[in-house]
Amino acid sequence: MRFHQATLDHGLTIVGELNPAVQSVALGFFVRTGSRDESPAVSGVSHFLEHMAFKGNDRYTAEDVNRIFDDVGARHNAQTSEEVTLYYAAILPEYLPQTFEILAGLLYPSLRQEDFDVEKKVILEEIGMYEDQPSFTAYEKAMQAHFAGHPLGQSILGSTESVTALTSGQMRAYHRDRYVAGNVTLAVAGNIEWSSVLEQAERHCAAWPAGSPERPLFEPRPAGGVQVIRKDSTQQAYVMQMAPAPAAADDRRFAAELLSVIVGDDSGSRLYWELVDPGHAESAELGYNEYDGAGTWLTYLGCDPEATAANLERIKSIYDAVNRDGATEVELEQAKNKLASRVVLRSERPMGRLSSLGSNWVYRREYRSVEDDLHTLRAITRDELRALLETYPLAQTTTVAIGPREAL
Repeated sequence: MRFHQATLDHGLTIVGELNPAVQSVALGFFVRTGSRDESPAVSGVSHFLEHMAFKGNDRYTAEDVNRIFDDVGARHNAQTSEEVTLYYAAILPEYLPQTFEILAGLLYPSLRQEDFDVEKKVILEEIGMYEDQPSFTAYEKAMQAHFAGHPLGQSILGSTESVTALTSGQMRAYHRDRYVAGNVTLAVAGNIEWSSVLEQAERHCAAWPAGSPERPLFEPRPAGGVQVIRKDSTQQAYVMQMAPAPAAADDRRFAAELLSVIVGDDSGSRLYWELVDPGHAESAELGYNEYDGAGTWLTYLGCDPEATAANLERIKSIYDAVNRDGATEVELEQAKNKLASRVVLRSERPMGRLSSLGSNWVYRREYRSVEDDLHTLRAITRDELRALLETYPLAQTTTVAIGPREAL
């Protein structure tokens, strides 16, 4: 594999990991914008813009976009998070020119009023659909509570009220501010010539407006607390809990990922053996989420409502033990093997490498090969896990529960 990096005159960054041994190529535009970059008045606009991207521009209609992607057999889509909007496609190398033109065009759609009006109805239906999913609602409410007063607490979808009130003029203003060349990273992974990538970028991206908007970074200070939302239509209790963890630029993120596997992986972890395997809960997991300037331990519990309090106490006992004693050598070795397998298996597809390549550059301005990640994972010691826990202990700082009961 060969790594390449370039920056066009107006600020667009291009990174590539080229591998002639594979048979496909994946490319993606990582726009450094998401719900945390929105004002309350335009909450949900980043996700809305992702939908509008496929409505076409002055050259291609929405039908053209879909047809050309289908013609070349592209696996394509887009997604919006709290911090990044990603537009991507995986293709056979010979179809790079057609795919590149269409994919780059997604970032500058026409934003016609009639398309805006139609898609607003789709977004509102999507919000309603997700509000019917208790686990999603629990996560949204937990993020809002944990990051209260911080931009990360803002909803990706927005609310029915904010999307209803949003105007096309507000969307265009947000697009002008955030969709500028210095706020975009183009990542390419797979079997392609670097000169071809640069040629396509110059042809289809050189006219983009320059700029690099600021993103204020300040450390969240979660107040914590418990919120119970009664929902009589649910048969289970759904609980989300959050606590502070390392940020995306923190080198301890690797240790945090390992610890989350040891304690809360969906199989073979402490939570699994103590809660899921004996039948106390249907689901009990611990995840690690990294953000710009912040991070979270995310605990998820799904169980019979009557068992919620006892299961939360079981989780607390496990966390207390880990905070006190750390992990065993056997647990650490097993977690290293699990993560190493995931890294390697994901790397065998250009689409898998695209995510790692783009995320590393957007968050840390660094290139990390598969070998780099494996070496870092293999070198982590129990002492590093203990040091991590001294600063970021496992905890249940913020709790949101949804179910048929009024209290835990």
